[in-house]
Amino acid sequence: MTGRSLLARIGAQEDLNFLLTNRIPRRLATRFIGWLSPIEQPLVRGVSLKLWRTFCNVDLSDAQDGHFRSLHHAFTRALKPGSRPADPDPELLASPSDAIVGACGTVEDGALYQAKGMPYRIEELVGDAALAAPFRDGTFVTLRLTAAMYHRFHAPHDLIVEDMRYISGDTWNVNPIALKKVERLFCRNERAPILARLDRGGYRLLIVPVAAILVASMRFTFVDVGPHIRVGGSRPIPCAAHIAKGEEMGWFEHGSTIILFAPKGFEPLVETGQEIRAGQALMRLPA
Repeated sequence: MTGRSLLARIGAQEDLNFLLTNRIPRRLATRFIGWLSPIEQPLVRGVSLKLWRTFCNVDLSDAQDGHFRSLHHAFTRALKPGSRPADPDPELLASPSDAIVGACGTVEDGALYQAKGMPYRIEELVGDAALAAPFRDGTFVTLRLTAAMYHRFHAPHDLIVEDMRYISGDTWNVNPIALKKVERLFCRNERAPILARLDRGGYRLLIVPVAAILVASMRFTFVDVGPHIRVGGSRPIPCAAHIAKGEEMGWFEHGSTIILFAPKGFEPLVETGQEIRAGQALMRLPA
């Protein structure tokens, strides 16, 4: 039996999968991966890369570098220029990342769903009722990045970042099994809500990267938080940056989730369960 087939069998057994990925010391495991993954010693690098590629269906053919110095270098890899072109249509929001669409639809009076029958509130997710207010009856898409995917994320449109805050939290796995079992999971995990304003129409957009188990940190290209965003706990992070559609905004150190909120009138162009790549059409702006 191959590593991938063994992993698939484990994944099919929901209780066992949940136990193995969530009932371990999550913070300790995350800190361990944060320590291990940057090691460039050839033996450590070789073994860790082999294990990762054994258990994940990883495609590295479009990576900019042909040789990886470490597991971290492979996780956070840049791609060859032109690998993820952003849809040029100004009437469309592009997907900020490679992902599987975990959920999408309408926010109903501030409530939305992480999985069927598992609601949570946008103000709890972002930690501020005023920040959540423009999206209480808006549109959302939940994008789940798996461990095998490209981990960088990009601007969905030409925009100005107006506000960012870091919210400290747990590191639950964000796979579908955990989302069915842990209430308000996204509101428990570490996250960094980013408020932006589109150049086109002045529409506001809320982009919420959510960390998960083994995500040693989140990094951002438009604000200097260094490698240790957790230092200092929950707090606002002053920033103001103009980012063009398709330009890089940051990256995860492993797989995780991005929840994107738009105001009422935006039309989702994806469906739950669909796999999408960074730059592809995600939502249509209001007519």
